[in-house]
Amino acid sequence: MKTSISPSLITAAVILLAFASPSHAALDNTKIEELTGLKGTINEPEKVFKVTFPRGDLGITIDEWKMPAFMGLTTWAAFTEGRSAEAMVMGDFVLMQDEVNPVMSALLEAGLAVTALHNHFFYDEPKAYFMHIAGEGSTEKLAKAVRAGLDKMREIRATSPQPAKSFGGKVPDKSTLTAAPLVAVLGGKPQEKDGMVKFVIGRTAKMSACGCEIGKEMGVNTWAAFAGSDDNAVVDGDFCCLEGELQTVLKSLRAGGINIVAIHHHMTMEEPRYLFLHYWGRGKADALAGSLKSALNSQDTNSR
Repeated sequence: MKTSISPSLITAAVILLAFASPSHAALDNTKIEELTGLKGTINEPEKVFKVTFPRGDLGITIDEWKMPAFMGLTTWAAFTEGRSAEAMVMGDFVLMQDEVNPVMSALLEAGLAVTALHNHFFYDEPKAYFMHIAGEGSTEKLAKAVRAGLDKMREIRATSPQPAKSFGGKVPDKSTLTAAPLVAVLGGKPQEKDGMVKFVIGRTAKMSACGCEIGKEMGVNTWAAFAGSDDNAVVDGDFCCLEGELQTVLKSLRAGGINIVAIHHHMTMEEPRYLFLHYWGRGKADALAGSLKSALNSQDTNSR
């Protein structure tokens, strides 16, 4: 018995297949090189085009040994075809301490996500930090975003060949902060000691291995510690972020002039999944509190 399939069913199947399996033209590797200003290599089996920038300009020593860039001091960005857009990119920027936050801002403003920030070595001089990035979009947009980070890095080194050794300025040796204005901004009841003020805001998670509920006292928290004076203060702390909140919090803190110094996880197999970012800010105490409050407001308050 012969079975016939109507033309309308065939047309519908073709349309559904097209939506289910988006197809993009092969990436223009020449364009990626042109827009990033870096030379690249193709990995045909993985369909990945990677551009690299060895940081031979830094003269970094590890354990008193001058380390070649080949041994792990290379900035890179790898491009491949995207799923919902033309391309996706992942990469890692090798940065000096004074490059990290300006480059982070440049990358965020250009539409990339910053997914981790940490060290790879001990006893490195000067200290090197590694900032991981990701993004999806048009090849042109992603390549230009990578270039924006590279240009900011070069701009800093052209202005100051030697990496800075501080954020600048001096925090008073004796802290004399007034807690009330900070409480007015951040709320809650802070801890106070020797003129310093600390706020801790808890969240909750469940450890999937044991089913244990954990919260603020077990380390699932955002905290902010203030020292110095009302007009010349420093704040340091940690933001506890759901994965979907991280980029918004980073953008908010950077817009408020807060420096990000680390992005990583503190736990494994917790539910929901949390990422933690450590930060350092300088300025008037109430202004710093306002920047932190804006970042807190950007989080999912329903998940607290």
